Amino acid sequence: MALRLVAFLIGFGLSILGGVSCIMYLNLLTAGFTVQEYFQFVFERTECYLLAAGVFMMTAALYFPTRQ
Repeated sequence: MALRLVAFLIGFGLSILGGVSCIMYLNLLTAGFTVQEYFQFVFERTECYLLAAGVFMMTAALYFPTRQ
């Protein structure tokens, strides 16, 4: 139980970090980037993958069955 809670909280933190990074990079659109260039840039950045990793960890912590 405690391990699942820790995994969920770590996943939540990772998803916040990744989401904030992706939102921060939205300023590139006002600097003249096209939407295609924005997505290409975001997919090249490592910190934006934290969003996907965090969502995966939270999902695994919620739906992975426990041994009882």
